[in-house]
Amino acid sequence: MNVAIVKYNAGNIRSVVNALRQLGITPNLTDEAEALTQADRIIFPGQGEAGNVMSYLRDRKLDRLICGLKQPVLGICVGQQLMCRHSEEGYTDGLGIFDTEVLKFHPSRHEDKVPHMGWNTLTDTKGDLFKDFSADEFAYFIHSYYVPVNPYTAATTTYIVPFSAALQKDNFYATQFHPEKSGDVGERILRNFLDLKL
Repeated sequence: MNVAIVKYNAGNIRSVVNALRQLGITPNLTDEAEALTQADRIIFPGQGEAGNVMSYLRDRKLDRLICGLKQPVLGICVGQQLMCRHSEEGYTDGLGIFDTEVLKFHPSRHEDKVPHMGWNTLTDTKGDLFKDFSADEFAYFIHSYYVPVNPYTAATTTYIVPFSAALQKDNFYATQFHPEKSGDVGERILRNFLDLKL
């Protein structure tokens, strides 16, 4: 299977590459339009600042390309946030695949720390990405911004407020958590993504 990872000078790419290799996949890390359009699966992962990432994508016209992809696409962490309409991080306009916004966590209690970092529960999971999941599974998060619960929410987590741990619309999938750092749970999600039939 030809799996491409969108290259945009983000952090945390190596762990995604390693997780895919554990599943027998050697991915192609690329920002070349032709390589992305020809891939069977595309992963849009990483850690980075929203404005810088969008500038990189727009400079290479990858913003329009990603929105027009027909194969399964998985956004991870910043990838999920940039697939939304707008982010409070740098007041950045995103790709608009999911018609929702990205907000910054505002702690309401002293013990609420930002970023939200560590293991948390996935609830209300639905869709093919969470095939064969039990009622409560745990995944690894690290983020200061979140997507509110909305019509595209495919899994929910609560930290300070309930938020979208995952989104899904047509061939576009996204997770706020890091599957590549979430042990067996993350491996199952990546495998389900690779096994998608559209």
